Amino acid sequence: MRAPALTACLLALALPALAQSAGPASDSVTASRERFARDVLASIAGREHLPADSVFRNIESLKGVPAGRLVRMMNMGFGRSLGVSCDHCHDTDEWESDEKRPKEIARRMLAMVETINRELLPKIEHLKSDQPTVNCTTCHRGATKPALNME
Repeated sequence: MRAPALTACLLALALPALAQSAGPASDSVTASRERFARDVLASIAGREHLPADSVFRNIESLKGVPAGRLVRMMNMGFGRSLGVSCDHCHDTDEWESDEKRPKEIARRMLAMVETINRELLPKIEHLKSDQPTVNCTTCHRGATKPALNME
C-alpha cells in the first residue's frame, strides 16, 4: 500500500474516534455557556459595573466584583475550566437557587483557591513568579473531576 493510501486508510479509521472525543459536545457546551452569558449580560444592561451582590441575589462569594465581570468570570473562568455550561451549577430558571450541589462545591473550591493564592503560595521561596497563582484550570483542565494523574 502506498503512503497516501495508507494515510487515508488510517485517517478513515481514526476520524470517528476523534469526532467523538473532541468536537460537537464541547462546542455545544461552549455555545450554551455563551448564550447564557449573553442573556444574563443583556438582563443587567446598565448595571454591569455595579457590585454583583447588588445586582444578583444570593451572592456569597465574589461580593463587590462588578456584575458584568462576575458573569465573564463564571463563563470563562469556572465554566470553561471545568468544561461545563451554566446549568451544571445553576438552575437557569432560578439562578439564585442553591439546589445543585456543584454550586456549593464551587463556592468552597473558590475559598480554597483564595487561601492557596493569598496565604500559601507567598510562603514558598524561590518560585520564579513574583505573584504565583492557581485557578480552576490548574487542576481541572477542562474536566469536572480534577486531573489526578499525568497519564
